[in-house]
Amino acid sequence: MDPITLGIIVAVGLVVLMAIGTPIAFALGGVSLVALIYDRGLPELTYFGETFFDRIAEFGFVAIPMFILMGAAVASSPTGRDLYRSLDLWLGRLPGGLAVSNIGACSVFAALSGSSPATCAAIGKMGIPEMRKRGYPDGVAAGCIAAGGTLGILIPPSVTMIVYGIATETSIGRLFIAGVMPGLMLAGLFMAWTMLACRLDAGQRRGMAQTAARLQETIKDNVDTNLKALVRVLPFLAVVIGILFALYGGVATPSEAAGVGAFLCLALAMVIYRMWQAGPIKLILRDSLRESVMIMLIIAAAEVFAYALSSLFITQTVATAITDLEVNRWVLMGVINVFLLVAGFFLPPVAVIVMTAPILLPIILAANFDPYWFAVILTINLEIGLITPPVGLNLFIINGIAPDISLRNILMGSLPYALCMVLGIVLLCFFPGIALWLPNLIMG
Repeated sequence: MDPITLGIIVAVGLVVLMAIGTPIAFALGGVSLVALIYDRGLPELTYFGETFFDRIAEFGFVAIPMFILMGAAVASSPTGRDLYRSLDLWLGRLPGGLAVSNIGACSVFAALSGSSPATCAAIGKMGIPEMRKRGYPDGVAAGCIAAGGTLGILIPPSVTMIVYGIATETSIGRLFIAGVMPGLMLAGLFMAWTMLACRLDAGQRRGMAQTAARLQETIKDNVDTNLKALVRVLPFLAVVIGILFALYGGVATPSEAAGVGAFLCLALAMVIYRMWQAGPIKLILRDSLRESVMIMLIIAAAEVFAYALSSLFITQTVATAITDLEVNRWVLMGVINVFLLVAGFFLPPVAVIVMTAPILLPIILAANFDPYWFAVILTINLEIGLITPPVGLNLFIINGIAPDISLRNILMGSLPYALCMVLGIVLLCFFPGIALWLPNLIMG
């Protein structure tokens, strides 16, 4: 059987397994196992096990559970509440200021947690009820949190950037730096759309007028309370800045920096928020273990899947066919973007990266694109998948926080922010320096 036909059969089998609810890791592993046995017989089972365990035995992957533990320690503490209060003090008077402050809080919390779902949950639990109480449209209230949460996989430290770096053997520190300016750019685009949407909404204008007097009367209390909240958040921000400095300055490896960051964030949560009881600590460790195991299983199964595709010459055939296309390199990039966008609709970011990055990287290099710039493009495509169906993880998290807001309203509120991400990709294509200027400046 020729590689293309075999590849189509493998892809259809994978889609069918995931469509009936099979966990991603088991779907990847099952399809790979059947394909390898079909092609090489039962003795291939030995290589299946070796490939599965050898992949996750790499020391670099230690950074993943450590950064997850760091994010869990922040997410389980009232840090999100304090961020929300602090930014509301400074941004609350802008048009749509409360929604803008929520996006700002999501941006900062994304840097602290590195997790999109954790960012949505931590900021949304306070932000959505408060925005609705002040007259914000349901779509804006839900959409700005859902979109702001996606910044967790772009703004460093980012677990997805670590996975990409290991999968493509590129510098994780440089990847982190490359995500800073695009992350800030997306946050700025989100804020601009939010202010415009609130200006266009008559109900929001009335709500702003009704609350202006109350905010003026209580400004002194707000300043006192919110400044104290800001002081409690600053040590966590200092930890993130220290981690980034250690990575960019070559002081520590990603695994070492992640381990120190996890310990410090856990200690700060215990000291600042009095989280001494066994219950909260147990919850942090349980959530970290659960997410770490899930990600590592996907990575190991995806490695076996990649090994199977390579052994059956599917990867080489597809890569050669794409490379041989006599099209403009930007047309090629457009095709790759559509592919990543569709993949992000159905698969979580980590699964897409470990499955596609090793295949796409040679094509990207052959077309003379920068691999670090492409990492940012890939990540933004996957961010769009987090707020679009059928998977749309952030949509369901928001629906869980505010079940009285219909999923349709959440989706419609998130759609303009998805278009902002598309605009961000276009800007990066015209101005690649947005992603590359800072890493080139710092690391040469």
